[in-house]
Amino acid sequence: MRDTVVRRLFYGSLTFGIWTALLFVYVHHSHVNNQKNNIPVTRSDFLTLKTNVQEKIIDSSEQVTKPQVTDKTPYRADPRKQTSSSVSGEDSEYVDPDVYDAFLKYGFNTIISKILGNHRNVPDTRDKMCAQKRYPFRLPVASIVICFHNEEFNALFRTLSSIMTLTPDHYLEEIILVDDMSEFDDLKERLNHQLELFRGKIKLIRNKKREGLIRSRMIGASHAVGDVLVFLDSHCEVNKVWLEPLLYAISKDPKVVVCPLLDYIDERTLEYKPSPVVRGVFDWNLHFKWDTVFSYEMDGPEGPTKPIRSPAMPGGVFAIDKHYFNEIGQYDKGMEFWGGENVELSLRIWMCGGQLFVIPCSRVGHISRSHLPGSSREMQEAILRNYLRVVHVWLDNYKEQFFHQRPTLKLLPYGNISERVELRKRLGCKSFQWYLDTVFPELESNIENKPF
Repeated sequence: MRDTVVRRLFYGSLTFGIWTALLFVYVHHSHVNNQKNNIPVTRSDFLTLKTNVQEKIIDSSEQVTKPQVTDKTPYRADPRKQTSSSVSGEDSEYVDPDVYDAFLKYGFNTIISKILGNHRNVPDTRDKMCAQKRYPFRLPVASIVICFHNEEFNALFRTLSSIMTLTPDHYLEEIILVDDMSEFDDLKERLNHQLELFRGKIKLIRNKKREGLIRSRMIGASHAVGDVLVFLDSHCEVNKVWLEPLLYAISKDPKVVVCPLLDYIDERTLEYKPSPVVRGVFDWNLHFKWDTVFSYEMDGPEGPTKPIRSPAMPGGVFAIDKHYFNEIGQYDKGMEFWGGENVELSLRIWMCGGQLFVIPCSRVGHISRSHLPGSSREMQEAILRNYLRVVHVWLDNYKEQFFHQRPTLKLLPYGNISERVELRKRLGCKSFQWYLDTVFPELESNIENKPF
């Protein structure tokens, strides 16, 4: 009996010793790796990382809490009112210099982006009625134009792989990638090598000087051979049956310009969250924002699948008939980098005989970045000039309302606009008053101290 007890104590002590040693080796190994790779993780991000490592792929049936929209709170906050402090959020421990530098460099959490890799499945966020819709086999074919400058490699590649995975081949003519003088090494030879996986479906154009988003898109469009141009940002993930609703709307009327409903990809966790049905608007500063949709717009047999009239587009993601894009003057070549081009094109579409809709059955996820990397004084000044070009070409007497909000911009130079003024005359465009009366009367109701 005594021998039995001794043996059990011996084996128990041996087992405990082995597990203690293994635990020490594991903790030491993890500590060394973390020091080597310099990868700190907050408590909230640890949970996200754990989930992503275990599941790797988000189940398409996963239910995500829907962001709330109220009349006073737009769906997506204006990024100009946020700061890069959101990288730390409530976790004061998230202060590692490498992580913070990466956030400033790219505008989102690159640690999780690397873990997600080149592809993932995202939840199908469409309304159930959308899944019942059927689209013709024969539709216009699309050329998808994606411009990038110093984009994070995995985010760019997830954009491409999601398109290739979820877009029927007979609707996709090509993807045109425009590299606007990126400086990062992984966007050079590594990107060239990886694009070979797509068997020639992707054209890569490398600008020989920095052109900015606006001119880069026009460069990409000039190489397109498809019937429809689809412009996407370089940090998107398309969803199921995303392209067909856009092509179908344009096939019925080539002067209709359409935007998918943009789902929200969180900059910190990269969690894919569904957006409620919203429309695009802007204020008297010409700042774009999301706004609620009137309930009567979703009445009728189509219900929440009905295309929504939108006074403005976000600019990053939309589809337009290629011939119509050329007919109405593409983008304003006098604009630099980006900023204001979405409002300018929105006004031109509505005032010059076209229509602009958000298509709820088309869903595209977009990383929402509170910090915009690469911003400089030169770029900020260019954006202001872009706004001034919009004001002086399209707002008529209402330009005084813009200057009432921003009087310091009144004397800022904005370049030669004679070509755009002539374009407006040639297209026979309506007045801005017509736009306010017919398309966006809510904007006029927000005028303070009407100066004219």
